[in-house]
Amino acid sequence: MLQTYQYPEFQYVPPRELSSDTVTRKPAVVVGAGPIGLTAALDLAAQGVPVVVLDDNNTVSIGSRAVCYAKRALEVWDRLGVAGPMVDKGIGWKIGKVFRDEEMVYQFDLLPEADHKMPAFINLQQYYLEEYLVERCKAYGDLVDLRWKNKVTGLENNADHVALTIATPDGDYRLDADWVIACDGAKSDIRGMIGASFEGQAFQDRFLIADVVMKADFPTERWFWFNPPFHRNQSVLLHKQCDNVWRIDFQLGWDADPEEEKKPENVIPRLKAMLGEDTEFELEWVSVYQFACRRMEHFRHGRLLFAGDAAHQVSPFGARGANTGVQDIDNLSWKLKRVMDGTAPESLLDTYDTERVFAADDNLMNSTRSTDFITPKSPISRAFRDATLDLAREHPFARALVNSGRLSMPTPYAASPLNTPDTDAFKGRMTPGTPAADAPVTADGQDAWLLNRLGGDFTVLYFTLDGGVPDELKAFEDDPAGVKVVTVGPGGLADVKGLVAERYDATPGSVYLIRPDQYVAARFRQFDARRLRVALDTALGKG
Repeated sequence: MLQTYQYPEFQYVPPRELSSDTVTRKPAVVVGAGPIGLTAALDLAAQGVPVVVLDDNNTVSIGSRAVCYAKRALEVWDRLGVAGPMVDKGIGWKIGKVFRDEEMVYQFDLLPEADHKMPAFINLQQYYLEEYLVERCKAYGDLVDLRWKNKVTGLENNADHVALTIATPDGDYRLDADWVIACDGAKSDIRGMIGASFEGQAFQDRFLIADVVMKADFPTERWFWFNPPFHRNQSVLLHKQCDNVWRIDFQLGWDADPEEEKKPENVIPRLKAMLGEDTEFELEWVSVYQFACRRMEHFRHGRLLFAGDAAHQVSPFGARGANTGVQDIDNLSWKLKRVMDGTAPESLLDTYDTERVFAADDNLMNSTRSTDFITPKSPISRAFRDATLDLAREHPFARALVNSGRLSMPTPYAASPLNTPDTDAFKGRMTPGTPAADAPVTADGQDAWLLNRLGGDFTVLYFTLDGGVPDELKAFEDDPAGVKVVTVGPGGLADVKGLVAERYDATPGSVYLIRPDQYVAARFRQFDARRLRVALDTALGKG
């Protein structure tokens, strides 16, 4: 039990299928009610898709586990109506500092640009995150069927459906699903049932996580030490969470005994050496972990789709685990909905594999590089690391080489088959395949944010000088795939600080096609119905 948190116990309800001889078929089943599975349920429900969520437990995450959530994940949760309580409860931050010995080498700002709704990062214990997601799921009533203590024990992946065998406290039952999303973690039973590979690199280093309750005057920043005086020849990471809980990670090395290192009589001296003998603190949670960087070869297996740690696993440095899993769901759900509706070909789901395998490789590369920098594997690697830290004190070029965990950023889908490449000249970062940037606007005289007007459907963002919208553009709102037209200018959103035009390099007549996951699909200097139609078909996988 934790001192600062009381675990909820969700009610197990015997499924109706236990008392029926008929096998029920559901449109979508999600396996795993962690952050990724619950996000999948919310995203599907937001689009009107009934979803069953199966979890073999009946509470939230034991221990804080994931703690650091990036701006892009928060924007996804904001689109799903659940980010507010997360941001309110969590500890917002954007400054990181890197130390060697007792001296600060340099600091960095993860959101130097002002005027975004969501912060760069928040720190929030995973159990709170899951509670908020569960409560939001409950708000959808029967559309989200949360089934606690329902464990998948068997699976048949057929051409047109997935057949599941599920164990409960009252016996087993069968359930068929048009589509199954496996979000059951790095030790995925579902992955094992189909015999899929999970290849990559395992690391020998062990790290101690200590969540400590204390009142301290450390700022709400990410502090990382190389070779500090209180933990020589190793590294230490410090983060603040809510409820005066501080996350401290100690590198232990290859030969550490996990069971011995977790004992309070061994943890407390480490903490006192760091915090001072007179600092009052209490242990909240302790764990020792090793980690791996690996992924499945493909995330789509017919009607079975993998997301989050079930599909790919990274080291914890850089907060890439939960954050990239949320982006998996952001990418997948709108595609699955349109395939279900028949407004896109089933091959659109192959682009989930294409885009998110590419993103996984980007995350794995950055995660592996971080791990190699933090835990050098050879004298040459250590000499390079130490020389880089020495140079970084005074030379900006070296600071870019210091890698204490490159923090999670969304991966642009630069080569996605869903993109329409630029043919018109644009400046700036909003290239096709890039997540849309936020900016402050006003709508009907009320303060608002651009991203809250994008997503869910395809959005045509049209910049107008006089408030006029071509009839041919309005006609796109009748497309069965779901398209809305949002104007910036008179009669539409007011670009109060000029930042929408600046960030999108927009001039009167400019048109952006934004995907339902808020990624740019195409952009044109002037509206042309034929070009926009081709771009929309391309983004739907019809190209």
